[in-house]
Amino acid sequence: MSKTIIVSNRLPISLRHRNGRFEFKPSAGGLATGLGSIYKEGENIWIGWPGNTVDDPEQRAEIILELHELKMAPVFLSKEDVEQFYEGFSNETLWPAFHYFTQYMVYNPEHWEAYVRVNQKFCDAILKKAGPEDTIWIHDYQLLLLPQMLREVLPNATIAFFQHIPFPSYEILRMIPWRKELLSGVCGADLIGFHTYDDMRHFLSAVGRITGLSNESGYIQAENRIINVDSFPMGIDYHKFAKQAKSKRTLRFVEEFGKQVEDQKLLLTIDRLDYSKGIPQRIQAFNQLLEQHPELHGKVSMIMIVVPSRDKVQSYKELKEEIDLLVGRINSEYSTLNWVPVHYFYRSFPFEELSAFYNMSDIALVTPLRDGMNLVCKEFVASKTDQTGVLILSEMAGASKELQDAILVNPNDRQGVVDAIYNALSMPQTEQIARMSSMQESLKKYDVFQWVKVFMDRLDHVKQKQEELTSKDVDAKVMNEIQTSFKKAKNAILFLDYDGTLTGFHSDPQKALPDTELKEIISDLSPKAQVVIISGRDKDTLGKWFEGQDIDMIAEHGVWVKRKEDKKTDWELYAEVEDSWKDDIRKVMEYYVLRTPGAFIEEKHHSLVWHYRKVESGLGDLRMRELFSHLKYMARGYNLQVLEGNMVLEIKRPDINKGRAATAMMKGIEYDFVLAIGDDWTDEDTFKAMPKNAYSIRVGYAYTQANYNIKSFRQVRQLLQKLTS
Repeated sequence: MSKTIIVSNRLPISLRHRNGRFEFKPSAGGLATGLGSIYKEGENIWIGWPGNTVDDPEQRAEIILELHELKMAPVFLSKEDVEQFYEGFSNETLWPAFHYFTQYMVYNPEHWEAYVRVNQKFCDAILKKAGPEDTIWIHDYQLLLLPQMLREVLPNATIAFFQHIPFPSYEILRMIPWRKELLSGVCGADLIGFHTYDDMRHFLSAVGRITGLSNESGYIQAENRIINVDSFPMGIDYHKFAKQAKSKRTLRFVEEFGKQVEDQKLLLTIDRLDYSKGIPQRIQAFNQLLEQHPELHGKVSMIMIVVPSRDKVQSYKELKEEIDLLVGRINSEYSTLNWVPVHYFYRSFPFEELSAFYNMSDIALVTPLRDGMNLVCKEFVASKTDQTGVLILSEMAGASKELQDAILVNPNDRQGVVDAIYNALSMPQTEQIARMSSMQESLKKYDVFQWVKVFMDRLDHVKQKQEELTSKDVDAKVMNEIQTSFKKAKNAILFLDYDGTLTGFHSDPQKALPDTELKEIISDLSPKAQVVIISGRDKDTLGKWFEGQDIDMIAEHGVWVKRKEDKKTDWELYAEVEDSWKDDIRKVMEYYVLRTPGAFIEEKHHSLVWHYRKVESGLGDLRMRELFSHLKYMARGYNLQVLEGNMVLEIKRPDINKGRAATAMMKGIEYDFVLAIGDDWTDEDTFKAMPKNAYSIRVGYAYTQANYNIKSFRQVRQLLQKLTS
């Protein structure tokens, strides 16, 4: 029976060494809560690092047994692994890059080697537990290479990946020397999830520009399958926080803490120690508030909780020193016997005490400089059971896309943050309740359990789509069937597109000429079948490239025809074309060429083609979309058709197409074997025109009218060679 395997860098427990033995402490994190509903069921399991180095084999064996009872399996890391993979590449290269702090990025080849090595360790650990039918859900930036490593060993497994931190723009990502390997690693997954649409957009852009894989409507066209990329904003266990806020234990803490601050207005900030959280900027904003509004002295305090993190790393050590200094300054300047402006705690708190802080605070100040989601703001909203209180939230946090009723601020605009705090302090209670109740309704609906359900449902949907395409795959069985049918045939015809079907694409279309292998394949096929090269290429190029071959040719999508029996006659104009429209269309295309370095126009007898293969990735797609809209508008007046091909945009008459020409080629002849192969939308007309018993094959994994899909032109050549053997 198939199972689900959750994989993350850390297990949802902490392994601590005390009094000569190891003990486990469960994690209370949002991810552990949400995924508890999955890994605790049936044969499911969670695989990850237990959070401490264990070198003794007997202790390892003991830990494996104990974790097995908890439905977990450990990946043991050495001290060197932790230093180079986790503290090194993950947190000194990926973390600063993905949070846009390029000044902290380190490019260390040894760290990269450790990253590859540890991802392989995770892969080996998973393979001991995983079967070919299992679902493997991988989490976060420490394991970007893992999906592809697993895909190579388990090609049919269901693999998902979710990133919990931001994904940077292409401009940032391209600074990393190993960017292509990282993106290819993630693309081993079937479904790739991010918290926000912006992160998803950045990822798709980077994949297109760095790996060359195209995408449409959130689907990446990989060589042998489609990959879905989508945004799934993560929620919290809403009712857990709402229930805790009303518990007797929490209310006791509220009463106890309340005595110390009396009737002051309270600002709450809770963060892990990290430069992405904007802690110094927040203290400076609070200081500026006290400077500009002396009437608030003694009436407002900030409760600042900073959870220790990586404080042995130099940049974090310096950050801690800066925070200590700023808090010291503000408190020494403004404190009185009865009032301390900043209550600063450099430690973590138990859940009940955190809940008390959420409950009693008037304002939550959540202003990270960059954050994937940030669940603190959601926890604060869920804890405000009387619906009073104000959330001030950074636009740079993923949660800001959902919590539109918060006061949204740019954390780099200090005066803007000061004004937001001042406005929050004086906000009428009716407005507070209106805003808070709206956010609470949203968080109840999209809680962490809904997040898990939506993600897993989407994964099922993607696998179904893949199966629809895989069921049409030209595998060894289908190849043998086509070969057997071909051998029996007495009268066979083959319609073969050229670019992308018989050969790969070239940045200069004139250099994509047939190689020796292709010429031999055509020579071997032509005595056994009627071979028709049916291409959008101009007649002169096709005629020159296949000169001397005993084949038929259809050029420019069906405008020109050259039959093999008419060796002495030149090309026959199959379709009369009126081309007075060309001047107006050419002017528009030339305008886009001038705006797009690398683009050029190809003029054919019946059409105009705008090429953008040499254009900078991204810019080409943008200009093509603009031109497509422009030409679509003009096409109506001239009764023309605009076709999107592979890095080309072509405009022509709709009554001229490959299907019409192919039908004419077969007229009056009984064929007992028909094969048509093509790679883009222009070939769909050919597929539609084929008789019911024909074999029609689309190169690539797009949706098609063809009976089958095939991986690439290399597999097309293998198929054709099989027919000649």
